Amino acid sequence: MEHTHIVKSFDKDINQIESLLLEMGGLVEAQIADAITALKRRDTELSAKVKATDKRVDQLEKEINDSTVRLLALRQPMADDLRVIVAALKVSASLERIGDYAKNIAKRTNALAQAEPVGSSTNTIKQMSKVVQEMIRNVLDAFVTRDIETADEIRLRDEDVDHMHNTLFRELVTHMLEDPRSITPCMHLLFIAKNIERAGDHATGIAEQVHYLVSGEMPDEARPKSDKTSYMIVDTDDTPPAGDQE
Repeated sequence: MEHTHIVKSFDKDINQIESLLLEMGGLVEAQIADAITALKRRDTELSAKVKATDKRVDQLEKEINDSTVRLLALRQPMADDLRVIVAALKVSASLERIGDYAKNIAKRTNALAQAEPVGSSTNTIKQMSKVVQEMIRNVLDAFVTRDIETADEIRLRDEDVDHMHNTLFRELVTHMLEDPRSITPCMHLLFIAKNIERAGDHATGIAEQVHYLVSGEMPDEARPKSDKTSYMIVDTDDTPPAGDQE
């Protein structure tokens, strides 16, 4: 896709939009990292910072939307240039949603700061978030460099996040079955894990936009999806067989 536009200002505008996307991506990546650190340290001040940062993320999305609409109106781009603008709009929307998920995680820190830790759940959540942060960083680099191979690899990496989510779901449901006092913190942790899993889905969606941007087509293969929590049943050894119940 390397070519020179007759109208140099178009290239400048595209570069500006990509710079805004990179800034936006850096912010949401930091939001996730800070939200998980706040969770682990029970740091309500840091969680407040995460929530405050979301305003800047929203503002960046608005700036990107305004810039892309202006380009569409003034330049009436075709082919590759049109794909760049369409992809930029979709990428900014995905990043805004990831920022919302980070904010939602931060909101639950206050409640969890008042509860006892639940097993190794926080460590699993931290590992999930590290994978998602790396996905966001790498997919934005792939967007700027038009690296379709990296984008396709990131699509597959989302399956790792799903597997960790499944494992954590089983662990937390087991804790709730064994100790009803853990139900409240476990529910908050389940929502946090789901937010991270959804952030990974959006990073994967950005990867698909990179594939579309470079090739002009969406990926042929269906995205691997291994999140089973919507229909998972966790057995407990404490439940007697039906015939033995009184």
